[in-house]
Amino acid sequence: MANRRDSRIEPSFEGPPRAKSQTGLSVSEEDRVVPSNRKASAKRKSSKGKSSRGRRGGSGRGLFGVLGRLVYWCFVLAIWGGIAVAGVVIYYGAKMPAATTWSIPDRAPNIKIVSADGQLLANRGMSGGEAVGLHEMSPYIPEAVIAIEDRRFYSHFGVDPIGLSRAMVTNLIGGHFSQGGSTLTQQLAKNLFLKPDRTLERKVQEVLLALWLEHKHTKDQILEMYLNRVYFGSGAYGVEAASRRYFGKSARDVTLSEAALLAGLLKAPSRLSPARDPKAAEERSQLVLAAMREEGKISEKELKTALSAPATRSPSYWTGSENYVADTIMEELPDLIGDVRGDIVIDSTVDLNLQKLAEQSIRRLIDDSGKKLNVTQGALVSIDDSGAVRAMVGGYDYSTSQFDRASEARRQPGSAFKPFVYMAALEAGRTPDSIRNDAPIKIGNWTPDNYGGKYFGKVTLATALAKSLNSVAAQLTMEVGPNAVVEAAHRMGIQSDLLANTSIALGTSEVTPLELTSAYVPFANGGYKPDIHFIRRVTTADGKVLYDSAGGNAPRVIKPEIVGMMNSMMTGTVEVGTAKKAAFAWPSAGKTGTSQNSRDAWFVGYTANLTTGVWFGNDDGTAMKKVTGGALPAQAWHEFMVTAHEGVPVRPLPGTWKSTPADTIVPDDIPSADNNQPAPVPSASVGQQAPAAQAAAPPAPVRAARPAQTVDADGFNMPADGGTTASVGHPVPPGSVGGRLKKRQTSILDILGGG
Repeated sequence: MANRRDSRIEPSFEGPPRAKSQTGLSVSEEDRVVPSNRKASAKRKSSKGKSSRGRRGGSGRGLFGVLGRLVYWCFVLAIWGGIAVAGVVIYYGAKMPAATTWSIPDRAPNIKIVSADGQLLANRGMSGGEAVGLHEMSPYIPEAVIAIEDRRFYSHFGVDPIGLSRAMVTNLIGGHFSQGGSTLTQQLAKNLFLKPDRTLERKVQEVLLALWLEHKHTKDQILEMYLNRVYFGSGAYGVEAASRRYFGKSARDVTLSEAALLAGLLKAPSRLSPARDPKAAEERSQLVLAAMREEGKISEKELKTALSAPATRSPSYWTGSENYVADTIMEELPDLIGDVRGDIVIDSTVDLNLQKLAEQSIRRLIDDSGKKLNVTQGALVSIDDSGAVRAMVGGYDYSTSQFDRASEARRQPGSAFKPFVYMAALEAGRTPDSIRNDAPIKIGNWTPDNYGGKYFGKVTLATALAKSLNSVAAQLTMEVGPNAVVEAAHRMGIQSDLLANTSIALGTSEVTPLELTSAYVPFANGGYKPDIHFIRRVTTADGKVLYDSAGGNAPRVIKPEIVGMMNSMMTGTVEVGTAKKAAFAWPSAGKTGTSQNSRDAWFVGYTANLTTGVWFGNDDGTAMKKVTGGALPAQAWHEFMVTAHEGVPVRPLPGTWKSTPADTIVPDDIPSADNNQPAPVPSASVGQQAPAAQAAAPPAPVRAARPAQTVDADGFNMPADGGTTASVGHPVPPGSVGGRLKKRQTSILDILGGG
C-alpha cells in the first residue's frame, strides 16, 4: 500500500507544462473551475492595461459598442413588443366569432318609388338610395374618394403601414388627433360590423376584419360596397342617395366638381354637408380636387373648370311635393306587404308631371298673393275615377315643413260640405227644382247667416246650391235630419267623425282635403265609390310581384238619377255660381267652401276624368283677408285642370237629368253668396255647356223677392206661394221644418258656428 501511495502522481500547476503522464491525464489552468489567485491577478492586470490602451487609442470601438448595444436592446424590445401585440390580437380576436361564420351583412333595403310613367319620385329606407355598380356611377366619384381618403388603396393589403405611420407622426407633431390611418377597407369593416367606439378592442377587430375582406373580395368589390354604404350626411347613405339629396340627380350623372364635394363629405359628413354649411363643403371639395390633380387623376384644365363651378346650395331637407306622396306611401306599405326585407320598387299612381304642375300652381298663388291676403299654406289632391291619386301637394314647401296638410290636416270644409246635404235631400224625394224660402232663420240659439247677409226669398234647390245659401242648407238639414246627412257623407267617402247637429249643414265638422276630394269621386264616375290608393304594384328588385292593385269592384253608393241631379246642380256652381273662375272647356261641376272668418277656403270640382280638391289657409288657423273658395282655390283648380286635360278627349258628366224650373225663380242679377257674381237658375243639361244664345238671353219675368226677415224656427209657418206646392208635392217649408228641437248640450262647434 505504501508503495502504491508513493507511486501516485499528483497534478501540478506550477512551472512549465509537463509531458503527459503515462496514464494520459493532465489538467491545465483553463480546466479549473476557480482559477488560482496568481493567474486571476495576472489577468486583471492585463485587462486593465488593454482597457487603458483602448481608451487612449480605441474610442471608435466604444461608440460602435454603444450603438450595437442600442440596436440589440431595440431588437429585444421589438421582439417583446411583437409578442405583446400578438397577445392583444389573440385576446381580442378570440372574442370575435369564428372567421368561418363571417359574412357581409345585407345592405339596408331601399324602397324605390316611381311615378305612373316610370320617373323616380323618391327613395326611402335607411339608405335612401339604390345600390349603384362601380361601373355605373360617374368615374369621378371613386377617383375622388381614393385621392383624398386612401391613395394607396390598390396597393396595400387592407392595412396601410405607411399611411398609419404618417398619421401617427402628424398627430404626435400636432399634439392632437388630426389624422386617421384607417384604409377604405378598414372603414368598410367598421361600417359593416363594428360600433364607432374609439377603443383598442374595436381597432384590433377592425384590422382583422379588413384583412378578411381583402382576402375574400377584390378591390373593386370592396370599393363598391364602401361607396354604396358610407354616410354622406343629411340622412343620405350611399352615393346614389347623396347625389339625389344634394344635386337632384343620379350618381351616374355626377360631374367632377360634384364628385369632389361628395368625397369631401366623408371626413365629417354632418358638419360639412352643403345643407348645413355650403361654404365649408366647398372649401373641402377644393382640397379634394387638389389631391386628384396631385395624383394625376385629372388634368390642369379639368381642375380649373371644376374650381370655377358654382358652390352647391342644398335645402335643409328633402324638397319637392312628391315627398308628401312618398311619405303617405311609406305609411301604407306595411299593411300591403309586411316588413321590407330587400330592395323593392313601388309603382305609384301619381303622375309626376301633374304633381309638378300642382306644386307650381299652389306656390305661385301664395307667392303672388300670400302677403296681401295673409295666406301661407295650400294643398291640392287630384283623383281619377278609379280612385287612383294622380297628384297630391301637402303644403307650400316640403323642405320647410313635412306636415302633410292634404292627408293629415283636418279643417272645416264650410259650404264644400253642402253637396252631401243636398244629396240626402234628393234621396228623401226633393229635386233640384224644389223651392225653399231663403230668409234669415233661427234654429234654437243658432242663426245661420248667408255670406254678405243677403237673402233671396223663394229659390230652387239648384239656385240655392249654386249660390251657396246657408239658410236653405240649414232648412234641408232640418228636413232630412242631421243623421241622414252624416250617413250620406260617410257613404260617399268621408272617414272623419262627424257631429250630427244642425250646423253640419255649413261644414262645421272637420275633414281632410284627401277625404273630402275622394267623397266627390262618385259624382264624377256615375255613383261608384272606389278604393282611394297611391300604389299600383310592388315588386322586388328582380321583378317578383309582392302586391298588385287589382282595383276590384267599386260599390255603387248613389243611384244614377241622384248622380244626374247632383251634377246638374253643381254644374251651375261652375258655370254661373260661386266658382265661375274655375270654368274651362270641359264639362265640369263642383262646390266652393269658406269657413268662418275665411280661416279656410276650398274648391272641390270634377270632370268625368279627374276630381280635384284645393284648400288654402294658415296652419295656426288665423283668418285670411276675405279669401273665399271662389278665389284662390278656384284659380288653382283651373290652372291644374286645364293642363291636365290637354289632349284628352272631352267626356260629358254622367247623368241625364234636365231641369224643369217652376214659375218662381230668382233673378239672375242677384249677387251670389260667395263671390258676389250673378247666378241664374242653371238649365243646361248635365255634361253639356250652356248654349251661348241661352246664356245671353234676357231673364224671364220674375216676382220681386220677399224682403229679408227673421224666421223663427219655433213658430213661423209659411205656406207655399198662393197655397200651391213645390214640384215634388211638398209645401214650401219654413225654417221650422222638422218640429221643435230637442234640447242638447251646446258643443264647441255650435259656438264656432254662432250658436
